[in-house]
Amino acid sequence: MSDAILTARGLRKSYASGDRRLDVLNGVDLDVAKGESVSIRGESGSGKSTLLQLLAGLDAPDAGTLAWAGSADTGTKRRATFLGIVFQSFYLIPELNARENVLMARRILGRLDAAARARADELLAKVGLTERATHLSSQLSGGERQRVAVARALMNSPQLLLADEPTGNLDETTGDAVIELLLGLCAESQTALVLVTHNAAHARKTHRQLFLRGGSFAHG
Repeated sequence: MSDAILTARGLRKSYASGDRRLDVLNGVDLDVAKGESVSIRGESGSGKSTLLQLLAGLDAPDAGTLAWAGSADTGTKRRATFLGIVFQSFYLIPELNARENVLMARRILGRLDAAARARADELLAKVGLTERATHLSSQLSGGERQRVAVARALMNSPQLLLADEPTGNLDETTGDAVIELLLGLCAESQTALVLVTHNAAHARKTHRQLFLRGGSFAHG
């Protein structure tokens, strides 16, 4: 795929389990185009989160190759600008308010400026949290915390967003709202999205649906 934002070929990963190796991923291939949304489902323990860790460059495969927009550079510095990540457990810094948590994504790249602060305020408005910008995470609901996490993931205008069970800690109604927000913001900015989810209804909202079984993909 010539316009692929993400290209993975033959990704393999295994872990030690007692005196043997447990194969988790057995040659996964994946292409994701600019602005495309792809969902990945699978049974618990099928390797969905392991795969996302590899795609994010947070762990190295035992075999296979990974490229972001055609480049094999998947290091920490490039990660900060190329992709955003939304986790199930929010991972907000409790001592910081919503706006400060969003700004942390930019602070990693250096000093904050007026443009960065304006970008954070714009994103908080997009996720409906302008009035909650100065609230600590402990003062926010689960849905509000995840919306802060979505804004943080988009802070550096990434080309790719990875979301690992982003509704796993939310009730059904709140989870549906977060998925609609996530898909809407990615479509608006033409940010590619890889969504790992157990929820079949959420998966169907993406452009393409994949199912991880036996360490590799089957359409589902």
